[in-house]
Amino acid sequence: MTIATWNINGIRARLDRLVQWLEKARPDVVCLQEIKCVEDQFPMDRITGAGYHAAVYGQKAFNGVAILARSEPLDVVRGLGDDVGDLQARLIAATVDGVRVLSAYVPNGGDMGSDKYAYKLAWLRRLLDTLDMAGVPAGDLALCGDFNIIPEDRDAREPSQWEGTVLYNPEVRALLGEIVGLGLSDVFRRFHTESELYSWWDYRRLAFPRNDGLRIDLVLCTPSLEKRCSDAFIERDERKGEKPSDHVPVVAVLD
Repeated sequence: MTIATWNINGIRARLDRLVQWLEKARPDVVCLQEIKCVEDQFPMDRITGAGYHAAVYGQKAFNGVAILARSEPLDVVRGLGDDVGDLQARLIAATVDGVRVLSAYVPNGGDMGSDKYAYKLAWLRRLLDTLDMAGVPAGDLALCGDFNIIPEDRDAREPSQWEGTVLYNPEVRALLGEIVGLGLSDVFRRFHTESELYSWWDYRRLAFPRNDGLRIDLVLCTPSLEKRCSDAFIERDERKGEKPSDHVPVVAVLD
């Protein structure tokens, strides 16, 4: 079973690239973020034609998450499942072949001290509560997505440039640490301990050719899934060519 996560940065703008990758890579599950469309605009025909079912939680022009799967996603839940009135589509969960899969798009946070940053912190705390309610770390669960948090210095080409920003400061690192501390494992790091391996590059300043990137897209697994993980990798080539997303897929392979 292969599980991938990919911030597609607009599914309608990247649809051809997505379908080509699905047909080439044939992942079993793909967690998408930033689909940037409502459910009625989601290109279901093309996704179905590529051999996938889709569970979608959309939002007009912004955010939006989805889970694509070769087997039908079951027990779909949209949102964090709490009683907070939140119109931003940032989390969807479904069960695929016995594995509970969550596709998460963590808020960027804007600027330090802003309302957007306060929302980011509150959203992460709500996510912690959701995972606790789901019984993490028990069972087979994969939390996948764009976390908009740099886990460590080795996950940025120039960590000093990011220190103190909404992506890299003690508060967000501590919250990510609490999420992982529930009993989840960043499975990519099980196979790759080196630096200069990234999943996002800015469109500006020749960031991709210079490999000036960040690793902010993660697949976090419960212990039972981590034991089954035989490989994890970043599909760096998907940043090349015409009209790429600024993110690339991150893939975990489970036996």
